[in-house]
Amino acid sequence: MIDVDTSEGGLRGRGEVRGFRRGRRRMFVQRLMDLGLTPGTKLTVVKSAPFNGPLEVLVRGSRIVLGRVMASRVIVEVTE
Repeated sequence: MIDVDTSEGGLRGRGEVRGFRRGRRRMFVQRLMDLGLTPGTKLTVVKSAPFNGPLEVLVRGSRIVLGRVMASRVIVEVTE
């Protein structure tokens, strides 16, 4: 498994959600799961805004935008 920090721009292309980093606020993880980012879900990074801006991600046929803090909680295995 490759542990990719999406906030550093390490993820390009496609991957599969493997889990989440725990932090002080568990609501971040719950929100990510509410958006459809559950373990085993395939995702594609569509855009990465410059200057530490948000990431646009395609998940389950929907495009969602994640701020860098929320994106940094996602552990992704690169599939390409």
